Amino acid sequence: MRSSVKLNYKIIFHLMGLLITVNGGFMLLSSIISFIYKDGVGIEILLAGIVTLVLGGAIMLATRVNKKELCKRDGYVIVTFGWIFMSLVGTLPYIFTGAIPSFTNAFFETMSGYTTTGASILNDIESIPKGVLFWRSITHWIGGMGIIVLAIAILPLLGIGGMELFAAEAPGPGGDKLHPRIADTAKRLWLIYVGYTVAETIILKVAGMDLFDAMNHSLSTLSTGGFSTKNASVAFWNDQPIIQYIIMVFMFLAGTNFVLSYFAFKTKFSKIFGDEEFRFYTIIIIVFTLISSLIIYFGADITNSSVFHPLVWGELESAVRHSLFQVLAIVTTTGFVSADYTVWTPFLTMVFFGLMFLGGSAGSTSGGVKIVRHMLLIKNGILEFKRTLHPHAILPVRYNTKAVRQPIVFNILAFFILYLLSFIIGVLVFSLLGLDFKTALGGAASSLGNVGPALGSLGPVDNYSALPDLAKWWSSFLMLIGRLELFTVLILFTPFFWRNR
Repeated sequence: MRSSVKLNYKIIFHLMGLLITVNGGFMLLSSIISFIYKDGVGIEILLAGIVTLVLGGAIMLATRVNKKELCKRDGYVIVTFGWIFMSLVGTLPYIFTGAIPSFTNAFFETMSGYTTTGASILNDIESIPKGVLFWRSITHWIGGMGIIVLAIAILPLLGIGGMELFAAEAPGPGGDKLHPRIADTAKRLWLIYVGYTVAETIILKVAGMDLFDAMNHSLSTLSTGGFSTKNASVAFWNDQPIIQYIIMVFMFLAGTNFVLSYFAFKTKFSKIFGDEEFRFYTIIIIVFTLISSLIIYFGADITNSSVFHPLVWGELESAVRHSLFQVLAIVTTTGFVSADYTVWTPFLTMVFFGLMFLGGSAGSTSGGVKIVRHMLLIKNGILEFKRTLHPHAILPVRYNTKAVRQPIVFNILAFFILYLLSFIIGVLVFSLLGLDFKTALGGAASSLGNVGPALGSLGPVDNYSALPDLAKWWSSFLMLIGRLELFTVLILFTPFFWRNR
């Protein structure tokens, strides 16, 4: 790593070009889907892909002569602006096909895709051409594991080290490595990611889902995104419970640390069940599912919306299934919908609002605060009581039997404060832009946590189309900082970041 902290602009733009080129390649794949299904927009998507490839290739060619070294500041710039530029060029298939002619709406939909938020401005999803819907789901899939992780798997071919990119993409705790070399880690993660996606697609197809729908919902599930090909989301299959159970299994896996999946394939099950975060993650899902199931079974009306089909298998099974589905969808920040949880009594509405601040496991594709941060914060809070009684005792916070370094604990405390401030400011700005209190609360929590469905006029059976344009841009910003876990983006707003020392 170079000793100078001066930004290496050539390598930054070179990698931007690489990311844009990868984006163009996926657009070409979407055009193939469009031609296969003869939806009439294959040429437009193909043109968008060619424009994107030419742009990315030109940038790479213009910056091919560079010092192939990265510092930490380069990593932050590449990740943040990489996400922004990917979202900017990602609007082209929407605009070229006319599916979303407004640039603001197209950018919102694209940013929601890459950040795996799943919030949408589309009022009639089923009328959108299949090639465009596939591109929409692909943005989820790329953003899920992180286009940056994909890039660092390619970087060794360019003679560039990728550790700084990985650190910027996943700045939180829980960054366990599968292999000493970061590029090999990225490749193993992508292998698991691709394998799960293919497996879910096949299983959903066998269970009775159309192949196109199976592909799209697998792309959205493993990325914990939430974009669906149906206006009613997964509620479209309320009369086919097996499909919802399959999606639930893969939502659970997607919200689990992918390192644990690697251990499972290596039959190292003791590492899985010995992981504190995994146990806590599982317990939370079980507890809140039981609470929701009991309340629904003894009073709430699951079928209180006309978009939902009549439920089958009896009241108890329906109550448990819909409770588990929605708890998983919110905790893992997938955002799929099987029922409108905002009509399940005010208490459950507040429960699901609270779950938006939880997030899945570190090392997963989910957004939110992450389970491990909550755990360490709780443990540190309990230890503060002991430190009050025993001020001279050395009482370290422990995670998986190991002492957690003090800087990590300080980082988590700072993250929580910053997250809370971001949420409060998010609510205030939404209120200033004309949203009612309930909608502003839900919109800020959902955007920042990359959840998708929110409260008020942004609830599970609504979407974000009615938001003012400024509110859509603000929501997009919250999605971005939430997906990149605050520090990566917000540090760019500090004056000392740009000083050359």
